Order: sequence, then structure tokens, then C-alpha cells
Amino acid sequence: MTPDPLVAAATEARTRAFAPYSKFQVGAALETEDGTVIAGCNVESASYGLTTCAERVAVFAGVARGFRRFTRVAVVADTAALTPPCGACRQILWEFAPDAEVVLANLAGRTERLTVRDLLPRGFDARQLAEPPS
Repeated sequence: MTPDPLVAAATEARTRAFAPYSKFQVGAALETEDGTVIAGCNVESASYGLTTCAERVAVFAGVARGFRRFTRVAVVADTAALTPPCGACRQILWEFAPDAEVVLANLAGRTERLTVRDLLPRGFDARQLAEPPS
């Protein structure tokens, strides 16, 4: 079986995670509409609230490179139960990739595929900000 290049990119990004406090290293990779792959890893801070997850690092790096839409995302962690994006990451993914396929994977090669809409049904976005009160 040929490995998914997006999962491979997320797996490699995971090795660069800065997680000295939790030791929980996560890698993520996004695919843009033109096939560009952008990876990210979690970056922790001693002030835990300033920690940024791998998925948001990848989205922010993609936005910084001029991309606004992503078609797929892979998330890799070294856990038996596959690790989905946290709530904050689900929100950011909703805003930049609401129809994206999400591939959850672990280092043992287990994967699961779902969509951002599966992870965040009825997500909040600019449409709610533009609606007049009733």
C-alpha cells in the first residue's frame, strides 16, 4: 500500500514539534487547491494558554503564504486512539476548509477519514456575523 503523502508530511512535521511540557507531539499537513502541501507542528509555551496546535500552525503558515482554501488535512499523533483536532482547531479549519477531508493517523499506520463538517456540524462563520437580527 502506498502511503498517503499528506500523512507522510504530517508525520515528519510531528518530529519537529516543540512539546517539552506535555511531551505530546502532533503533526499536521494541509493540501491546498493546487496540491501544495503545508505542514505544521504543535508549539508549546510554559504559559499553556499560548500553546498552538499543529493544525492551526499549518493553517496560519498557509495563510501567510497566500492560501485561503484547503482541500485535505492530515493529523498525526503517537496514540492508540486517533487524535482529532481540538475545538479551536476545528473552528479554524471550518473557516478555511469546511469541505476538507480530514485524515487522522497514528504512528502504527492506523487511519480514519472524515470531513471538517463531521467534526464541526453547524459551524460558526461569517454568515452568522452578516445576518440581521430577527
